[in-house]
Amino acid sequence: MDEVKILLVEDEAKIANALKKGLQEAGYATEVAYDGIIAKKIFFSRTFQLVVLDINLPGINGYSLCRQIRDYNQQIPIIMLTALNATDDKLEGFDAGADDYIVKPFEFKELLARIKTLLKRSNFTGQPVGTVLRVADLEMNLGSKEVKRGDKKISLTAKEFQLLEYFMRNRNRVLSRADIAEQVWEIDFDTQTNVIDVYINYLRNKIDKTFDTKLIHTHIGMGYILKDE
Repeated sequence: MDEVKILLVEDEAKIANALKKGLQEAGYATEVAYDGIIAKKIFFSRTFQLVVLDINLPGINGYSLCRQIRDYNQQIPIIMLTALNATDDKLEGFDAGADDYIVKPFEFKELLARIKTLLKRSNFTGQPVGTVLRVADLEMNLGSKEVKRGDKKISLTAKEFQLLEYFMRNRNRVLSRADIAEQVWEIDFDTQTNVIDVYINYLRNKIDKTFDTKLIHTHIGMGYILKDE
């Protein structure tokens, strides 16, 4: 396998250097940028397989940079690394296009685990691309990351795409909030947060709202199911 190249964007030099050393020891070629402007220049002049991105950055903040990276490359995995742990902060990160969100302080082995998971999901692992999932007239191309329902193309954020993929791979099965939290967010379900319900509504607005046949259904007290009724 070719070498995996990671862009690490972190303005605190001590943290950045420690993470770079750990990532390199784990076998990842790692380049560091200490502010958003430099990170943008580096990203658009090199080829990377994954980005680890802080939010509070000088120059261009992490949310803005994440959106710009995502507009340019729909497939590259992006992990946000930040001290901001409020639900609204996480939602903004996922809305910007992040695939994952790790709150400081954290165990380095957790970051490595998240990186391995995202690289496995991406095409860099050499898995066949172009696999298409279908439910009724809803179609998802895992290679091109394109989603459409009938003739209408649907634009999804990275996290919305992962959530819909999980639903489509488990069509006709009731998925609890705990299932979704573990499989899509890779976290234990927190009963105090409504992040899952918020994202279900995001999906419904995009794939169901303007169509007569609804695909996402609620089973009260149990969870959600994707099916063609």
